[in-house]
Amino acid sequence: MTRAGVSPVNPEFMEINLDGGEKEILKAIGLSGMSITGKLLLEKAGGMEEAEFVSTLRGLMMMGYVLADKISFHNYDDVEHANFHVNSGYSKDLKEALDPRLRRQRKEQRNRRVRRQ
Repeated sequence: MTRAGVSPVNPEFMEINLDGGEKEILKAIGLSGMSITGKLLLEKAGGMEEAEFVSTLRGLMMMGYVLADKISFHNYDDVEHANFHVNSGYSKDLKEALDPRLRRQRKEQRNRRVRRQ
């Protein structure tokens, strides 16, 4: 998981690169901003090993992409008793990271803009 391509000229443009586990967790949480219980999250994305799941979730939280009502997670029990949602400030960029077609469309729209003088 990296924040690549953060432009100092245009800070709104940020390219986020996610690995498979991160994509799986984000899809399970959903990008609508709605909250999901930890128990439901584990049901939707529980196909990963416990340590990998917890580590990936912590990474998403450290980057600020996912927010929770608990601070630390060490195992499935901790995750089960928390609520999660995607940070709305990153939702657009995360949608593009999950679907590369959206990223290309956004770049094409930017390139098509004509500056009038």
